[in-house]
Amino acid sequence: MALKRTEYIAPMGHEENEMQDGMTVEEKVAREAEAPVRSGKHPEAADFPLKEARRLVKDLWKPDARIYWTDFTLSAMIGWGAVAVATLAPLYSGLQILALVIATLGLYRAVIFIHEIAHFRKGTFTAFRRFFNAACGMPMMVPAYTYADVHIDHHKPQVYGTAEDGEYLPFAVDEPWKIVAFIVQAIIVPALLIARFTILMPLTLIIPPLRRNVWQRASSLVIDFTYLRPEPKKDQVSGWMLEDIFTGIYAYAAFALMYAGILPWEFLGVWYVVTILIFVLNGFRTLAAHAYRNGGRERMTQQEEFLDSVDIPGNRYISALWAPVGLRFHATHHLFPGMPYHSLEKAYFRLKADLPDNRLYLEATRKNLWSAVAQLWREAKAAKKAA
Repeated sequence: MALKRTEYIAPMGHEENEMQDGMTVEEKVAREAEAPVRSGKHPEAADFPLKEARRLVKDLWKPDARIYWTDFTLSAMIGWGAVAVATLAPLYSGLQILALVIATLGLYRAVIFIHEIAHFRKGTFTAFRRFFNAACGMPMMVPAYTYADVHIDHHKPQVYGTAEDGEYLPFAVDEPWKIVAFIVQAIIVPALLIARFTILMPLTLIIPPLRRNVWQRASSLVIDFTYLRPEPKKDQVSGWMLEDIFTGIYAYAAFALMYAGILPWEFLGVWYVVTILIFVLNGFRTLAAHAYRNGGRERMTQQEEFLDSVDIPGNRYISALWAPVGLRFHATHHLFPGMPYHSLEKAYFRLKADLPDNRLYLEATRKNLWSAVAQLWREAKAAKKAA
């Protein structure tokens, strides 16, 4: 189905206008057909059966605390256990490589629980959030507050896909090299995280203006590095500060233990490599999470937001490695953002089977990770060619 075309990537210059004026009708139609989509809007979004979809999944909204605690705890234990093995194993040995893979997958799954924490209703799962920070968030330098409010804004209709959305960039209508750069930048992310919590953090405690600047510009897990985070509410200031301080303490403690010879220096290398691999995996998952066509940064309805997002059911075991904790059903998650991750698979297949007309629902589905990323790449190349 052809999406609505609202404008070209860039306005035409004088010479280009003259050239187009000399085109035949057929040539003009052909040129327009090749023009990249600049809008995330969908011409049939208003026809999406949202009420019927909600009715079909109304029994799937209750989070099961046992699943959360068990899944996260096992993921963190497997991840950190594999980090220990990789640290002690001979360099470049088969055992170390295998341990690095297991550590990456285990800690990646554990870290992604930060996404679920962002969706918890205020005042719920507070013990789980603390446990997440202690067992994974802080030692990985991503305490829970770095994602919470930022991600909720991503789900607001007045924010999603606009310039205020830190989790959205119009990759499909931008330069293709930016897709590659988005993955490659993972190499420096661990160093930036260490600097953030060992250098900037202590400075923010004694220089309040710097604290506000760091919280605004360097305290959010986003993909748009120009994103400016709103200041914390009064009841959030102490929580943000404590999470900052304790994350810094983790980093200083690790360096102190390595300096004292108690913790091998190889641990730092393993942590760095695992962190890079986690961000690479999450980078590909992020590229496959949306269509990223909203170059005009227009506001969208919830139905349009869904149709600009992507579901990749794939294989429930293999796909869950690169898109853990329900994130392979990302479009369905945007349709029902408060639904717990352990219900999303059931919701997807129920809607696929039981919606009287599932045509629009399945428009958000891609075959696999590579087909989703390849489509994004093709659209970006088409946009560059038409620019």
